[in-house]
This record gives sequence, structure tokens and C-alpha cells, in this order.
Amino acid sequence: MSGANPVRGEVALEIGGARLTLRPSFGALVAAEEELGPLFALVERAADGKLTLGEMAGLFWHCLVERDGGLTREGLGEAIVAVGLARVTPVLKAILQKILAGK
Repeated sequence: MSGANPVRGEVALEIGGARLTLRPSFGALVAAEEELGPLFALVERAADGKLTLGEMAGLFWHCLVERDGGLTREGLGEAIVAVGLARVTPVLKAILQKILAGK
């Protein structure tokens, strides 16, 4: 993937040697909400430091623009652990801000 387009609400995630693009589109957020529960509750858990690694990986998974190259959800979770939460937290923050404020 060439890069995230901020005009489209996209955020880049550099992880596991790849640059992934996340876009919190309506469809992606509906899918995430069906799995993870209401988005406002998700944002509140994140603000309280209570968002789980599984929830973060789930949100990122649903927001992935392309899932090619053999990346699995478990692989995404393992890559998050490998790079550390400090490196992915700014991406999480950007996605949550887009959820709250819109594009």
C-alpha cells in the first residue's frame, strides 16, 4: 500500500515490516461495533486505560483497507505485541479521534 490519505480519514500503521492503511469507514466501524460493542464505550475504555489488546487488534483489523499479503488477525495482534504498545498507541489515538470528530 502506498500510504494513508488523511483526506479520506486514513491512518498509517507501520508494523511487522509493512505499512498498513487503516480507514475508520462506516462499514468498518459497524463491523467493529458488532464485535466489540458500542463505540462510545470503546472510546471510554481507551480513555480509562482499559482497552484490551484484543479490542485494539479488532478495531485495527476492521479498519484495514486491504488484507492482502497473507496477514491474519492473529498475525496483526502478534505484530502489535512485537513492536510494542508505545508504537501503536498514536495510531489508536488517531483512529479514536476520527471516530469522535469525524473525518
